[in-house]
Amino acid sequence: MKKRSTLKLLSELYFVGVIEDSGIFMNIIKDLTSLEHLKDRDTTQTNLTLLASFARQGRIFLGLPLSGQEIHEEFFKGLNVTADQKKFFRKAFHTYYDAAAELLQSEHGSLHQMEHENAKILSARGELNDENASSYEKLRKSYDHLYRNVSSLAEALDMQPPAMPEDGHTTRVTTGEGASPPASGKDSSILEAIWDDEDTRAFYECLPDLRAFVPAVLLGEADPKANEISMKMQEQHTEPAPESDQDQQAAQDAAEVSSDSGALQEGKGIDKGKDKEEKDKEKIKDSDKEKGKEKDADKKGENEKEKSKGQEGTNLEALLQRLPGCVSRDLIDQLTVEFCYLNSKSNRKKLVRGLFNVPRTSLELLPYYSRMVATLSTCMKDVSSMLLQMLEEEFNFLINKKDQMNIETKIRNIRFIGELCKFKIAPAGLVFSCLKACLDDFTHHNIDVACNLLETCGRFLYRSPETTIRMANMLEILMRLKNVKNLDPRHSTLVENAYYLCKPPERSARVAKVRPPLHQYIRKLLFSDLDKTTIEHVLRQLRKLPWSDCEPYLLKCFMKVYKGKYGQIHLIASLTAGLSRYHDEFAVAVVDEVLEEIRVGLELNDYGMQQRRIAHMRFLGELYNYEHVDSSVIFDTLYLILVFGHGTPEQDSLDPPEDCFRIRMVTTLLETCGHYFDRGSSKRKLDRFLVHFQRYILSKGALPLDIEFDLQDLFAELRPNMTRYSSIEEANAAVIELEEHEHSVSADKANNEKYSDSENSSRRTTSNANSVNGKSIGNGTEENGRVHEDIGTVIVIRGVAV
Repeated sequence: MKKRSTLKLLSELYFVGVIEDSGIFMNIIKDLTSLEHLKDRDTTQTNLTLLASFARQGRIFLGLPLSGQEIHEEFFKGLNVTADQKKFFRKAFHTYYDAAAELLQSEHGSLHQMEHENAKILSARGELNDENASSYEKLRKSYDHLYRNVSSLAEALDMQPPAMPEDGHTTRVTTGEGASPPASGKDSSILEAIWDDEDTRAFYECLPDLRAFVPAVLLGEADPKANEISMKMQEQHTEPAPESDQDQQAAQDAAEVSSDSGALQEGKGIDKGKDKEEKDKEKIKDSDKEKGKEKDADKKGENEKEKSKGQEGTNLEALLQRLPGCVSRDLIDQLTVEFCYLNSKSNRKKLVRGLFNVPRTSLELLPYYSRMVATLSTCMKDVSSMLLQMLEEEFNFLINKKDQMNIETKIRNIRFIGELCKFKIAPAGLVFSCLKACLDDFTHHNIDVACNLLETCGRFLYRSPETTIRMANMLEILMRLKNVKNLDPRHSTLVENAYYLCKPPERSARVAKVRPPLHQYIRKLLFSDLDKTTIEHVLRQLRKLPWSDCEPYLLKCFMKVYKGKYGQIHLIASLTAGLSRYHDEFAVAVVDEVLEEIRVGLELNDYGMQQRRIAHMRFLGELYNYEHVDSSVIFDTLYLILVFGHGTPEQDSLDPPEDCFRIRMVTTLLETCGHYFDRGSSKRKLDRFLVHFQRYILSKGALPLDIEFDLQDLFAELRPNMTRYSSIEEANAAVIELEEHEHSVSADKANNEKYSDSENSSRRTTSNANSVNGKSIGNGTEENGRVHEDIGTVIVIRGVAV
């Protein structure tokens, strides 16, 4: 600093004409640009800053173009700097710059080599020892300082800064060739984005600037301008020190003269001595009164301070009570700004304690609490350090306790550390030490703690270039432990979820299916454009298609109703009805395909097809609503759902006792078209089916709540007065009674049919007897009456016999 200010002073003196010989600068620059100084790193850094300062101020010496007003140009033209001198300065500066650039290149190579070695150590051991880490940090800082100084000199000389190979990776321990983990299968240069989306990145990286919202005094920082002004005032007070000394001497001389003159008049003042003593006593009394008033004022000030502290305490308590309600970024940022107006050391401790005591079941608050800590740590460093210390101590206490209690407290603790790591408040070393402690004793609660830590910040650390290798090694250790140890299914699932959340399995890119333009247009009409307002337009466009070529693909698209919106299935049924007016065979093919898909779903009973099966049930109901199928088809399908697979060896796989999906299929179909079965024979058919359906429901045992609620809604809509059976015995009895009633009804119906047949035959024989040999019927009335009576008696007897 002293050398730079001296060199600047010499330059200013030369510019104003106090120093006329420019040779003094040639000697200084010759000494500064000596290549011997490059061996000493500190001297090199100092010389680079001096040369850059001189080059910026003395551009006239180097023959560089001047920037500024014309007055300055005229001023500099008057200086006697010869061309030879300019040539000397330019040569000295450029030679030294080239040497410094070579030194920078060699230091860059050393740093790169050290990074390569550190990457190998990290791959082998998982961590660096303190000696390697400290030597790397020292070399990195030296390189950064040298690069800044060389760039500053290049800018002063109107040159381009030196371009380093692979610049941007020279300050990271884990980058460089061969730094990619062997198990990752990816090149380290192709790293994934740390954050999944822009909102997440903004939450963790874009923190509010408290200095823009809160005065610097409340943040414990002084205004830098005020500091500069105070420094200048001190310099101004210290510079005119000789003048003030002269003034003090003059004052002392005057005092001596006045004392001499006072000695001459000493005799005159004896008479007035008594009056002065009385005045002095009065002054002492007045001063005592003033001191008493000052003491009273001090007491009042102390009372006011105590009152203000009490108010701050109540305000802080109210603020801490609002903490659990801050479940958004805006709310927590607003609360952070409000706390700055209550900033004090004691209040910061209370805040840290309040943040630390977050409820163990309110894990959703941890990201917002961590954001508050990260925001405050930009101005209040002790907040983050105190909280981290408390969390680390709690973790060590819980991990060493080795009891299987307080799992929620352990998870809260480790998730808090993970969230702070994503805000770069908690160092990565702390997270890895916690993870290593869990992996060393990979049992019971330690498995849950390790998995929660990985779920919180494992993906962040794996995608961060600085920690990707170490995290990859930790994940490999985790999977080895999972394969070696006999974990229960819950812990095994936890470990796999945590592993694949941090390191998703590699998948080959999907190959897009190439479709003809006509097929693409059909898919656009059905899956994009179709809604209530455009259904007529879509129908017109489908009618314009070349039907013979497009009918198979149209049928295929109509059967993929599960790929569209569930609420638009009725629109597909409406399109089917509209096309059936012009193409009857198309509607028949749609109904056949729907029934076939329903049967295939019953035969396979695949969990992955459930969404498709529900959509097909809804589609069948909508086809009935548009009068494309008869009610007999609906009831045949309903009974097929209840009985398919029962009584066969595959019953347990086709319809397991705990599987309630067929109940959902029936409710879907009846909710779609069941409200039309409210009269006539369809009403009786539905009543009969619901009895059988209740027996099927009770055979499943306890139902899930969502299924039970759907059934309650279904019965309330279709048959609100129908009896719901509570046991399988009641349902069986109701089914037996229903079957007996149906049997008796069918028997009566058969008897009625036989009675009508016998009556018709008797009428034919009577007519034949009456017309025998052409005799008149009137002559044999009495005989014929007997005959009729005999025939009637025979019919009744058959009827009874039957």
